[in-house]
Amino acid sequence: MSDELFSSSFVADFGSIYEELNFTYNDSGFVPDPDTRPCPHVSISDPAALATTVFYGLVFLLALPGNLCVSLVIAGAKQPLPPSDLYLLHLGVADLLLAFTLPFWATSVTRGWIFGDVLCKMVTIFQELSFYSSILFLTCISVDRYLVIVRATEARKMNRKHLSWAACAGVWAVGALLSLPGLFSSAYVSHNSSQIVCRERYDPSSAESWRLATRMLRHTLGFLMPLAVMLTCYGVTVRRLLRIRRGFQKQRAMRVIVCVVGAFLLCWTPYHVAVMADTFFRTELVPYRCPARLAVDRAMLATHSLGLLHSCVNPVVYAFVGQKFRGRFLQILRKFGLVKKKTVSRSSRSSLSSEITSTFV
Repeated sequence: MSDELFSSSFVADFGSIYEELNFTYNDSGFVPDPDTRPCPHVSISDPAALATTVFYGLVFLLALPGNLCVSLVIAGAKQPLPPSDLYLLHLGVADLLLAFTLPFWATSVTRGWIFGDVLCKMVTIFQELSFYSSILFLTCISVDRYLVIVRATEARKMNRKHLSWAACAGVWAVGALLSLPGLFSSAYVSHNSSQIVCRERYDPSSAESWRLATRMLRHTLGFLMPLAVMLTCYGVTVRRLLRIRRGFQKQRAMRVIVCVVGAFLLCWTPYHVAVMADTFFRTELVPYRCPARLAVDRAMLATHSLGLLHSCVNPVVYAFVGQKFRGRFLQILRKFGLVKKKTVSRSSRSSLSSEITSTFV
């Protein structure tokens, strides 16, 4: 009998405890910690996303004809290509490769990824290949200009044509190797937006390590090291040009060098700063706050678009500014009857009078 009383009293006490616990956790006054809530991502209706789509389309329309024109004009030369032109040709091909990926990304920003898993991997790899190879070809051009202007005696003794072909093969091989992390990209349904996305998808246990490693490669091999080589080569080249007496060709060379370095810095520095900020948030080196996190997401979209704009700048800076390229281009226009013969002849004579094969003049 006493056991039955004990049991009934225990049940009654437990019932009251349960009601108290239930009341406590279902109280309408309970407010979750905002620091533990998942942050919202940039939605398809966000102004930054819509602006990114439009910008991708504009870059595609500008980069495609510009780089295609550069590639066709250089490839159609009758004489063997000097190293500077060979690098410029491969740079145009790399930027064309990037341009062909832009319609896929423009569509995915507003409609999600609708092209399947295989194309997700292929487009990501092509984009990474173009990213690394174009910057490395810019570096090759800076080294070649340094050799021609500063180390002219040594440059004449080198077999620069064979070295340039080897350098091009090496750049594409390195770019292909560094683009292999694109195989981790997959098309899957995002938990935040409930739409299919094409993003990197690592194993959860090692995701942060893989993401940090790939980003360090992007920062070092895709920005810091090429920038260091370009600044060193162009810095020494400018010093040598300053010793030359004033002249039109010297002024043109100095102006193009400033344009090359300035365009590279303006287009790519903001993107790498935004990606570094995103890495700091993910590794918790910076306190995790949703407004700042959302601002970084928008900044990455905007600055990545600015970086893509560099593919439109390259043809203008390296080709259309060059006197030799303009002469070839006008000859092609004359061949198809698009420009009067007098105008082309005058430009051709002006071009041929300057026996300089540099892309700077």
